[in-house]
Amino acid sequence: MSEQEFTVFLVDDDAGVLKALSRLVRTGGYSVQTFSSSQEFLEQHDSAIPGCALLDISMPDLDGLQLQEMLRARGVERPIIFVSGKADIPVSAGAMRAGAVDFLTKPVDATALFAAIERAVAQEAKLRQTHAQEEVGKVRPQG
Repeated sequence: MSEQEFTVFLVDDDAGVLKALSRLVRTGGYSVQTFSSSQEFLEQHDSAIPGCALLDISMPDLDGLQLQEMLRARGVERPIIFVSGKADIPVSAGAMRAGAVDFLTKPVDATALFAAIERAVAQEAKLRQTHAQEEVGKVRPQG
């Protein structure tokens, strides 16, 4: 999967952070879609587009962890990378246990971000391959 086929969905309530992260991610050759709230993301997100979600952990209304849980409840298997303004070990551990690819602190280090996105690319590819194999299994007559 090339970077052009992989979209990073950025969700952060801080317009400055969205702009800065969007620019940074684009320098890595990835497509970017930005959302200023979890609700906006839930309303507009297309789970058919290969990609990962880069979520701010602390947002009004639905925070990043709640958004992660809502996606899981809806059956959306999207690799998630969290970002936070402060290193909070219990929160980051909980995010990782819930399946996050990584938990990064702001300001985000470009090298760490691109490494996390590459892990998300690999995870996304495995998920899509698994789903494709499941679909083939459904089509084949069982004998």
